[in-house]
Amino acid sequence: MATREKGTVVEWINKKMLLIDVEGIRFPVYADQVDFPYYDEFTQKKKELAPKKHLEDLKTEKKVERKRLVDGVWLVFFPVLDKDVFDDDIISFFRIYVLNNTENELNFDLSIYYGSNKEMDLRKNIKSFEELYLFDLPFENLNDQPGFEFIFSPVIPNKKKVSQFEVEYKPKAKQVFKKAEELFKEQKASFRIFLFEEFPDKPDEEKFDLTRLSSAGYKVYSTDKGKGNLPPSRSLIDLHIEKLIDNSTGLEPSAILSIQLNAFEKFYDHALLNHLTEITVIHGLGTGKLKDEIHEILRLKKEVKSFINRYTASFGYGATEIYLQP
Repeated sequence: MATREKGTVVEWINKKMLLIDVEGIRFPVYADQVDFPYYDEFTQKKKELAPKKHLEDLKTEKKVERKRLVDGVWLVFFPVLDKDVFDDDIISFFRIYVLNNTENELNFDLSIYYGSNKEMDLRKNIKSFEELYLFDLPFENLNDQPGFEFIFSPVIPNKKKVSQFEVEYKPKAKQVFKKAEELFKEQKASFRIFLFEEFPDKPDEEKFDLTRLSSAGYKVYSTDKGKGNLPPSRSLIDLHIEKLIDNSTGLEPSAILSIQLNAFEKFYDHALLNHLTEITVIHGLGTGKLKDEIHEILRLKKEVKSFINRYTASFGYGATEIYLQP
């Protein structure tokens, strides 16, 4: 209708007039003043719909790269449970893994001991940020003095790094049991033991300071007469106390250990003076105290390139081979 009102055609009065009902009120209207019922819908401009977005048009979100945590090399203990006669959960054994959270791919040799007896040897390769299964450790075997001796080496040699690095770990039953209890309380699947943070750098090359030898009582000669005055060089020393002194009766273990370590230090300095690159120290098995002390000293020596305690036909596991910088 011309008034823009909407109504219903009741009847045609004549060819020109219509009777229209608008909300209950009827009145005549000229036919030329009435629009087609859907005229507006077809003549009014339709609202433009927003264009459809296709998958290929959608902006892809930028991938957030999570920075890996570089925190060293670890041993991972994963406890496997069993049931006892009372249907309680008990630890049957540990699955042992090594975790390499460094940027370097590593090779390693692993020797597993119970006391002084070697159980097995493993040779493995582990990639950067990889966790590698090693072996199963029965829970009851923790009372048998287990020990793990690793010798790590980088797959890609680095001139700034040492060529080999030795790491030892001897799990104690009480310590492992305590960590397992904490594990269950925290509802975690495993616990880790730290081995080392990063592969050690090579020591800076420096000239050997002869003044400290002189002050320690050693005779120091000029280079032109040195070789004629030095005793024959030795690449092997036996630190058993009976090889060092005539009578050790009544000596305390600490006094014996001190004599052995002093003999080792003199032997080591003598090897440096003679520019030896390989020497061997016989420390025996025993309690392992002497071996541990010597290994700790070697880790602090700048001239030591690497060292290893491995089985030999002559000394078994009672000797350590030491490799010095040329």
